[in-house]
Amino acid sequence: MLGLAADRLRADMNRLLSFLFHQGILDEQFLQLQQLQDETSPNFVSEVVNIYFHESEKLLRNLRSLLMDREFSDYNKMGIHLNQFMGSSSSIGAKRIRNVCLAFRAASDQNNRAGCLSALEVLEHEYCFLKNKLHELFQ
Repeated sequence: MLGLAADRLRADMNRLLSFLFHQGILDEQFLQLQQLQDETSPNFVSEVVNIYFHESEKLLRNLRSLLMDREFSDYNKMGIHLNQFMGSSSSIGAKRIRNVCLAFRAASDQNNRAGCLSALEVLEHEYCFLKNKLHELFQ
């Protein structure tokens, strides 16, 4: 009976991962991350992803704080935060978030505050979606 439940759980996990790849939410980098997990570090992927989420929350707060400042003009600082977000997203295979960061960065490079605000909303939405789906996967 326990084996059947484990098989069902594994099948559910595989379906969810397939969905995340099919929707372009994750890419092959996530699979490479999974390959680093073994018996000596059975929670490696979830630990790396938790670090990613912790750091991403700070970056999102920083981006929002910059954009909410009426006197904001430091698009270079925003670019630094976006580069960090893109890099860490790429390292865990968060493809859609990385792509949103690229669009956000384009708006930032053009000093387009309205475009940045719009991109931030999309980024926060994609981030929450990914976080919920990966939380579901690791449960």
